[in-house]
Amino acid sequence: MVRRTKEEAQETRNRILDAAEQVFLERGVSRTSLNEIATAAGVTRGAIYWHFQDKSAVFNEMMTRVTLPFEETMRRIDDPDTDPIAALRAGLQGAFARAVNNPQARRVFEIATYKVEYVEETEAVRQRHVTHRGEKLEQFRRALARSAERGDLQLTLPVPVLADALHALVSGLFQNWLLDPAAFDLIEVGTGAFDTFMAGLKYRHA
Repeated sequence: MVRRTKEEAQETRNRILDAAEQVFLERGVSRTSLNEIATAAGVTRGAIYWHFQDKSAVFNEMMTRVTLPFEETMRRIDDPDTDPIAALRAGLQGAFARAVNNPQARRVFEIATYKVEYVEETEAVRQRHVTHRGEKLEQFRRALARSAERGDLQLTLPVPVLADALHALVSGLFQNWLLDPAAFDLIEVGTGAFDTFMAGLKYRHA
């Protein structure tokens, strides 16, 4: 009985998140109310508050559902037995492929990129974006620094500068592709752009 209750609670939670994806995509995050999400999910507003503190919490959990696999992959850059640049490349290539081949991931990335207005109500959403950006930059820095220590690439600029440049390259690719997915092949162009960036640092595959 308890197990069934937990399963039902999880089903309700997922239904709310699924509905939030659709409404956020149609109306934008700041213009969406919890009542609209509740109606789309077929639940009460109280049910949403049972699972989530506020709309920002709904948004953040919606993001976590699709980014978790990427985060798991990115942890490989810290494996002492792994080429950190190869692991970073695999993680980014996986993210490109997920955006292209997974409709849910594409919806969520589009919402996060083009459907969020940073106002007082969505301050927690803005903070999540800031935190996420910081985490990605730190991962890029660690990968570049470890690779340089291994003698696999040459640091033509300080690590923080290179990490900022690489992050701008990757985020720019995602933003432009989401604007018009038919414009270019994200997997091919994204992987090629990463390889070109690393070639400029004289990266040598392990």
